[in-house]
Amino acid sequence: MAHSTLAAPEAETAQSRGVTQAKIDQRHRLFNRICLGVLIAFALLWLVPLAWAVDTALKPNAETTRTTWLIDDPTFAAFGRVLSDTPILNWFGASLITSTLTAVGTVVTASLAGFALSRMRFRYRNLVFWAILAGIMIPGQVLIVPQFREMDALGLLNTYWAVSLPQIPTAVAIFIFKQFFDGLPRDLEEAARIDGAGWFRIYRGVVMPLARPAVAAVAIFTFVTSWNELLWPLLVLTNPDLMTMPVGLATVQGAFGIRYADTMASTVLGAIPLVAVFLLFQRHIVQGIAGTGLKG
Repeated sequence: MAHSTLAAPEAETAQSRGVTQAKIDQRHRLFNRICLGVLIAFALLWLVPLAWAVDTALKPNAETTRTTWLIDDPTFAAFGRVLSDTPILNWFGASLITSTLTAVGTVVTASLAGFALSRMRFRYRNLVFWAILAGIMIPGQVLIVPQFREMDALGLLNTYWAVSLPQIPTAVAIFIFKQFFDGLPRDLEEAARIDGAGWFRIYRGVVMPLARPAVAAVAIFTFVTSWNELLWPLLVLTNPDLMTMPVGLATVQGAFGIRYADTMASTVLGAIPLVAVFLLFQRHIVQGIAGTGLKG
């Protein structure tokens, strides 16, 4: 009775203001349509250049100067020339190795650091965390010279380790893992400690199995970032057999000159793995972002 007595004045107030359920539903539909329109607009901004690249790659080189979407004689000759005249498969392999090493190293180190900052209590813990976050404000170009000298001193130049190791420490990844671990209940950790588990066993057997969304998000974004890296591999790799995909594409663009069909064909081939990663793991990306750094 008390609930119905309290609900009646609220319903009367809503009706007196002229707000009905039908109007609320109409506003929700309008808002959803606006959001859908914005998403479609941004999708077109991304898809139009990609479609133009594919369209140009399917044209003969003589037709690439025509600013039209129509293709008189579509051909895959440009893709064949790229596959036969360039070691693009070696570039794929080099990028796959370096990106995988970077992603695995980032997940391991960032999760360990995030676990320590979230679960352990030690002196100056907050100061260490803010110092790590301050690293986000340091441009990567500032560290190129000292990192290059370090790799040279270690004798790692012209190796995949020289490409991967400097990209592993990532402040954003540590922040994502810490925020995710902060949101986990401590009851599971306390139960494991009662059973005699140490910190590493809690990290490996309790926390990390629950952190799969964060692991997926960090691994995918790190993989894509490492795959697209150009400047650092260009500096530390002089052996053509070890070139990664962006470095190889840069050499192709200089070698092909005005053969725009060949250039676009190599670009499309280089983008296929990244598109496939996003299409296959988009659900994990959304879950990882929704369940990590956006939670307080």
